[in-house]
Amino acid sequence: MSNIISSPTNKFIKQINLLKKRKERWKEQKFIVEGLRSVREAVTGEAQINYILYSEQLIDKIDGIELLDLCKNKKYKIYEIENKLMKYITDTENPQGIIAVVDFNIIINDVNLTNKNNFIVILDRLQDPGNMGSIIRTADAFGANTVILTKGCVDIFNPKTIRSTMGSIFHIDIAYFENNQNLFNKLKENNIKIMSTALDTDLSCYDVDFKEDFAIVIGNEASGVSKELFSISDYKINIPMQGKAESLNAAIASGILMYEASRQRRNILKNLKI
Repeated sequence: MSNIISSPTNKFIKQINLLKKRKERWKEQKFIVEGLRSVREAVTGEAQINYILYSEQLIDKIDGIELLDLCKNKKYKIYEIENKLMKYITDTENPQGIIAVVDFNIIINDVNLTNKNNFIVILDRLQDPGNMGSIIRTADAFGANTVILTKGCVDIFNPKTIRSTMGSIFHIDIAYFENNQNLFNKLKENNIKIMSTALDTDLSCYDVDFKEDFAIVIGNEASGVSKELFSISDYKINIPMQGKAESLNAAIASGILMYEASRQRRNILKNLKI
């Protein structure tokens, strides 16, 4: 183990500060993972970890020493930094004393559809990083095998998005398509039904057969599903509501749809956790 890093001009510190910017993340194909749970999930999820920085704060946390030992046993490059430097580079008010730099784990302009019983979630120009992270976490919980992002979505590797996934980004396939037509062609070639959420439809999500291969489209928070994706959808579905609210938050709506899908497919999805 080298001496404790104390300078903000250290190469690792400088890289992490650069990776806070989307442009630099995509240029380097690397992103930042912060906190005990997220770093642990990266480790157990066999993510490609470049290196790990930790500070004395980690030792004071419950399970901090255990996580550090786990990282050492994996033979990652590990460096200790001063507490004040950890606070300087992290994106949170109360850093937990550990941060990792990880390689991108996303498929560009393609998607693995060899899996039978495909359960796919498409995020159409989603803008809120908290929503995106929550949806990825929910997709992981309810047995989806893939989350697909369309052009115009917030950066999936935004630190807030990563934190919101609570580690699920390392346990589910993520794909990104720049062209919706290419995505549409890929899904149709594999007989995957496209289902879009809409307010002006009488077809309830409870009346749809989720046991067939399908992809649910979750639209932009303000404008909903794009006309392009809406026009090619096989089903337009809604979530019946009893109160006076006109709509639901994107993460909440997707959670209801995914729960209904997993409920119908409980005998199909072996990895479903209840």
